[in-house]
Amino acid sequence: MADLSREDIRQRFASSTNFNEIFDAFESAISQKLDDVEVYRILFWNDSLGPDEIMLFGEKLAKDFPHIAYDVYMWLANVFELLFSSRDNFEQALAYYEKAAAVKPSEADPYLDACDCYNPDLNIPPISSLIEFLKVGLECVSSNKSLCHRLANLYHLAGDEDLAEYYRVKAEESGEEQSS
Repeated sequence: MADLSREDIRQRFASSTNFNEIFDAFESAISQKLDDVEVYRILFWNDSLGPDEIMLFGEKLAKDFPHIAYDVYMWLANVFELLFSSRDNFEQALAYYEKAAAVKPSEADPYLDACDCYNPDLNIPPISSLIEFLKVGLECVSSNKSLCHRLANLYHLAGDEDLAEYYRVKAEESGEEQSS
């Protein structure tokens, strides 16, 4: 197969509903070493792709271009949180936030964004998983105030007022400005 132009790749990612055409465009982009996250964001939002297909593309992209893996994982988390939330795919969103955090553990966004996808009515993703993920973040992120506030809220939702108060106090004692 001849390499497609960057514009042809973008066009297929944006509007094709044929998986084979999208896959060919993806392979062409990879073979050309196209590592522009913006191009792949178009692919991730193609509504003709299902969750498994999006994961296939995203995982391959992160593996082949590790220097953009953080951005890829954050976008995949957003896609699963927003597009597939009706299918209760918040656990998959959390999995991608965890992968993003593994790439850049000192970034607060994956930890904080993961909290935003919590559905308390369905307990998806499980609140215990979110709490554990945020505790990992406390060890890695230099500015902990926002994470402590989120932990306090999660413990409150879980009915553990002692730990909720502990993290509220810890947040206030940090002396930091709250970023989120």
